[in-house]
Amino acid sequence: MAMTARQRAKTSLNVQAGIFVVALAAVVLAVDWKTVSENVFNFAKLGPMFPGIILVGLKNTLIYTAMAFVVGLSGGLLLALMKLSSFPLYRWIATGYIEFFRGIPALLVFIAFGYGVPLAFGFTWDVNVVVTLSLGIVASAYIAETLRAGLQAVPKGQMEAARSLGMPHWRSMVTIVIPQAFKIVLPPLTNEVILLTKDSSLIYVLGLTASQYELTKFGRDGISSLGAGLTPLLVAGAFYLVVTIPLSLLARKFESRAARTKR
Repeated sequence: MAMTARQRAKTSLNVQAGIFVVALAAVVLAVDWKTVSENVFNFAKLGPMFPGIILVGLKNTLIYTAMAFVVGLSGGLLLALMKLSSFPLYRWIATGYIEFFRGIPALLVFIAFGYGVPLAFGFTWDVNVVVTLSLGIVASAYIAETLRAGLQAVPKGQMEAARSLGMPHWRSMVTIVIPQAFKIVLPPLTNEVILLTKDSSLIYVLGLTASQYELTKFGRDGISSLGAGLTPLLVAGAFYLVVTIPLSLLARKFESRAARTKR
């Protein structure tokens, strides 16, 4: 007797569940849990990291992310407007900037601003400036494309209505178009903050004092100084999740709100 579609779906689901259980059991039995507990879950040796050291890393990570986002958002808005400009030179400059900084690794930007620029011009600058500029410049290239899409998604009738009321073009953009564009691109902008939070770990290429370390740097140093294996990195990763998971939930909330508005 042939199975119905529902029976086939149920059988397929049961087979997949069985394969998953068998694979999981095989992994559990194959792992050397004693070694794992000593090198991954050895929390007993992390006393020196708490609370001061790890909280310094968390604070610095948040500060670096916030400063870079401000620079990235400001630069991204300017680039987006330049790319939509009727003046060809502005569009070429914006396009070249966006393609260049989206095409090279952020690590190279950190090295360039941390070592190359001071060497070329004979000066040094604070690590906060290096991190802010490096992350902000790269972020602005991505944010520019996001904002450009948002600006183009605003119905043209909004600008035409504002102009018909006698508003100059710049005022129409600032008071009508740009606020609506920001509402549209809130989810991807929130995701950009998540990316910036993770990219702040690239600060390890710079010479830092302990008070300037971020989460990943403390985790890396803890591997050698605490004798706890990879546990410090595990803890650092957990603190990243403390920051990024709420941001992910916020992005989903914005997406749901935008979907309801469209309906």
